[in-house]
Parts: sequence; structure tokens; C-alpha cells
Amino acid sequence: MARESKKLVKGLWSKSDVSTLKKLFPNNPTAKIAANLGRPTDAVKKKASRMGLCKSKKYMKSLGRA
Repeated sequence: MARESKKLVKGLWSKSDVSTLKKLFPNNPTAKIAANLGRPTDAVKKKASRMGLCKSKKYMKSLGRA
């Protein structure tokens, strides 16, 4: 599998990254947010979890999970 040459960000989260995560996390796919932030999906999941963020009921319902 070919890897993209785009480097993923590691380490500290900037205030703007955190606010983007807060704004987007409830209603968007985690992988899409990760791509937007240029970070690994797992890093976004962990950060969201540590911040106590969760997906909205409306979003989960749209995935077929109530």
C-alpha cells in the first residue's frame, strides 16, 4: 500500500486544533476530522475521549446506531 507523503502531526495540540475538534467531533466521522487536522485517527479518538467528547445522538442515528 502506498503511503501519502503528507506528514501527520504528532505531539501537542494547538488551541485551534482543540477548538476544531470540539466543533466537529459530535457530527462528523472521526477519520474525516483526523484528515482535516492532519493527525492519525487514533490520536483524534484518544484526544476526544480525554476531553469527554462524544458523538451526537443524531449522528449515531444516521449511522444506524441509536
